[in-house]
Amino acid sequence: MSGELSLAVVRLARRLRLRRASKVVSLTQLSALHTLHQDGAMTPGALAAAERVQPPSMTRVIASLADLGMIRREPHPTDGRQAIVTLAPLGEEVITAERAARQEWLSDRLAELTADERQALADVLPIFAKITNAADG
Repeated sequence: MSGELSLAVVRLARRLRLRRASKVVSLTQLSALHTLHQDGAMTPGALAAAERVQPPSMTRVIASLADLGMIRREPHPTDGRQAIVTLAPLGEEVITAERAARQEWLSDRLAELTADERQALADVLPIFAKITNAADG
């Protein structure tokens, strides 16, 4: 079952990637934007941890997104050695466009399913969330 699930998830992810609205940002950059959109402002270290990447890698992602005007770096209110990363309006626009493109395609696919199939899929969504949010073991 794990092999079939893995293959289905990979194929779905590939299909969704093909529906990208913007080719300006990489998938890594887009993921960081999504995390900032969902979780709000945070330090680069916290963003690296949330994205499960090494801090030097996230530093490069943050620099590139700042250069594109999609995020802002602001001084940390209590720690002068730190910065706080926030989503800029352009970053919000990219997130909104990306979400709309994926949701349109996925909504069309879901509409092709029967009511029972849609309900079965809805029933497993909490299980998918549990799997994706589990600590690596």
